[in-house]
Amino acid sequence: MMADLPLIPLSNRTVIAIGGDDRISFLQGLVTNDVTNLQGKAVWSALLTAQGKYLHDFIILADGDRLLLDVEAERRDDLIRRLRMFRLRAKVELTDLTGQLCVFARLDTAQAERGTVTEVEGGWQIVDPRHADLGHRFILPVNTPAPGDLADWDRARLTLGIPDSSRDLIPEKSILLDNGFDELAGVAWNKGCYVGQELTARTKYRGLVKKRLLPVRVTGPLPDGGTIVTRDGADVGEIRSGRDDLALALIRLDALPGAVPLLCGGATLSPMPPSWINLPRTEGDMPTNG
Repeated sequence: MMADLPLIPLSNRTVIAIGGDDRISFLQGLVTNDVTNLQGKAVWSALLTAQGKYLHDFIILADGDRLLLDVEAERRDDLIRRLRMFRLRAKVELTDLTGQLCVFARLDTAQAERGTVTEVEGGWQIVDPRHADLGHRFILPVNTPAPGDLADWDRARLTLGIPDSSRDLIPEKSILLDNGFDELAGVAWNKGCYVGQELTARTKYRGLVKKRLLPVRVTGPLPDGGTIVTRDGADVGEIRSGRDDLALALIRLDALPGAVPLLCGGATLSPMPPSWINLPRTEGDMPTNG
């Protein structure tokens, strides 16, 4: 299972479970992806406000008579609280599995389709449902040896332009399609209603996306998350998470491309759009990254 590459502990993630007879219909009416057919498959999904703004995102897979959610550890209590608010008379049980199961990654090249789930000794192996080049995720017991370095995984997902929950998405403010949820299979467009569906659908079908979260090369000191990005003195976005000379930045599309540099704090940013992203094509477009 472990191959030649080490397991990397994703210490900012944990696992919660949703059990009960109504677990699927309950979650199906709340989240952005389709959870009605998770046999051998995991999906990336989000819980939104009624106005269609981001609250939480997670990876969902089925384990017998329960659903497992790979969630942001620091915000799991808020997610559980919100899910309980929606429970009403639904037959569902919410369980925090922190202390029992942990989330890991391995930066190998996945040969199977993204989202493919395989049972392994003690847990599950998942081809990352957002992008196969991010390798595998694992849900395994807490005592699983994992000598890998989180920095390696962080650099891989920054290069690919994959957001990492609230490090890159601002609760109650961020819009999913600004942040890759369409191309990265985080929204099922043919499912029934869910909380925040109206704004999400309108953003897509009316072409209302005006900003995109993009990988950037940082020349100079890495700015703090939230630092304003400027172009020729005008505010054109914000930087999000970063490490070393890589970061993600939410940038206005009308600021791309162009010879005028993007500045942030004391650094210059060079956008590196990944090949999976669908940007408007204009003369002088930047080459994609990978």
